[in-house]
Amino acid sequence: MRKITPFLLLVFLSASCTSETLLAPVMIDGKHGYIDKTGEIVIEPQFEDALWFQEGLAMIKVGDKWGYIDKSGKIAINPQFDWAWEFKEGLAWIKLGGKWGYIDKNGKIAINPQFEEAEDFHEGLAKIQLGGKYGYIDKNGKIVINPQFEKAWGFSEGLAPIQLGNKWGYIGKNGKIAIEPQFEFAWGFSEGLAPIELGGKRGYIDKSGKIAIKPQFDLAWGFQEGLVGIRLDSKWGYIDKSGKITIKPQFDLTWGFQEGLAKIQLGGKYGYIDKTGNIAINPQFEDAGSFQEGLAKVRLGGKFGFIDKNGNIAINPQFDWAWDFN
Repeated sequence: MRKITPFLLLVFLSASCTSETLLAPVMIDGKHGYIDKTGEIVIEPQFEDALWFQEGLAMIKVGDKWGYIDKSGKIAINPQFDWAWEFKEGLAWIKLGGKWGYIDKNGKIAINPQFEEAEDFHEGLAKIQLGGKYGYIDKNGKIVINPQFEKAWGFSEGLAPIQLGNKWGYIGKNGKIAIEPQFEFAWGFSEGLAPIELGGKRGYIDKSGKIAIKPQFDLAWGFQEGLVGIRLDSKWGYIDKSGKITIKPQFDLTWGFQEGLAKIQLGGKYGYIDKTGNIAINPQFEDAGSFQEGLAKVRLGGKFGFIDKNGNIAINPQFDWAWDFN
């Protein structure tokens, strides 16, 4: 196998695809391409940059412009944008002339670039910024919730967190306040609960706005697979949806469960635990990712490779950087 060095990027978690189509972006001699789960190159390095696949297309950079390829490596949308992002719900946000808009999978402008900021579509609506305020548009580009919020997040489970003044609350898709702004912080709903902050502590509310888990944690995020990482007295553990601590705080850092395992940091090394809190893969890695379709990236000796859920090396550490398969 040829030695390769995957690209460097700042990125959010992205959705997984089927095992037959999983690809990872990589870099060789300054050019970016893609490998499959065996580590073989399937799209030759030829791009200035390359990001992950979503809904069958991936963002690539040729010269100083961004476009999209399909999984055969064929250009699907000619590089022409100043910036581009992944497809969600059939549309992708792109930047042209300093403004943000949206394209469809044919590369046709679906919503004219006109926004100061834009984001993925979630549940049929996308957050945008106009005049320094945040609102929401539908897939026709029509403003359905007027820009009026200081900050906002995307919709999840029918509600979106918004900030009015210095307080956070939630709106429904009709733009009406569903949960009155009253929190110091609010995040999106996942698995029926949303993390909020009151009195400098994190807890959870249900969709009626009622406190479901009283604010008591230093930090807490969204539930995944029935559990969520919380921080107490500088250590991280996990709680269930009743608020019960199911894995006592003992880790330096934790991440969400994916495919039954969660990445944790202990003593400066990364490993994995199962839902009982038992160490499934000993902390031994310099860096690590979450599991996607049975594989997770890890770094050993300064190089990245991939392990399976038993902790066995599936692709030898040989890359200067790697991103999760998707």
